[in-house]
Formats: sequence, structure tokens, C-alpha cells
Amino acid sequence: MGGVCSPCATLVLVNESVTDATRYRTLGEFYPFYLSEHSNRTCRRLHFVGTSAALVLLATAIVTQVWWLIAVGLVQGYAFAWAGHYFFEHNRPATFTYPWYSFLGDWRMWWDILSNRIPF
Repeated sequence: MGGVCSPCATLVLVNESVTDATRYRTLGEFYPFYLSEHSNRTCRRLHFVGTSAALVLLATAIVTQVWWLIAVGLVQGYAFAWAGHYFFEHNRPATFTYPWYSFLGDWRMWWDILSNRIPF
């Protein structure tokens, strides 16, 4: 695909809807679907910002031992992500159907954006 990274190519190629019949056994199986649910660049950016802020709040909680910051980080992280889905992606977040894989997929997408495998 001429310079297009594999997660980006997968993002374009996968067009799948969440159904009760769809079950993923591994994050590797789930991740292409996860990327297909994040095709809108603004939605991905909101995920990245929310996840980055959550990471900063987690680190701050550990350093300062102010443990309620962990909850704040989770809430604000999901708030950014869900706003991206509602206002830009116009789909239902995968979190409601696949909470664990969605959480892990968000961190993988965050890393892929940070390492320039997926455009910011």
C-alpha cells in the first residue's frame, strides 16, 4: 500500500459492526475492529489527549499519593473518548460491548499514535 502502515491499512480495510455473535479471543483479533471504530481523526486525537492526561494523573497520584486522582484520570479519559465517539465518530464506543479489549486497544492505539504508526 505504498508507505501506509499496517494499522492504518487495517483501519481502511476493516468494516465490521459490533454484534453479540462477534467474539474476540485476543487483543490481536480485536484491534483491527477497534481501529475501524476510530477512523475519524478528531476522535483519535481526543482519545490520545484523554489517555495522555490519564497517564499524567496516574503518575501524579503515585508520586503524591493522592489516590483519588486515579479515578479522575479514568473519568476524564473516558469523557474525552466518548465525546469523540458521540460528536465526531457517530458510533457507540466499543467499551460497552468489549470493556477490557477496548481499554487495552486504547492504550495500543495511544502507543501507535505516539510512535507515528497511526497519524495524529
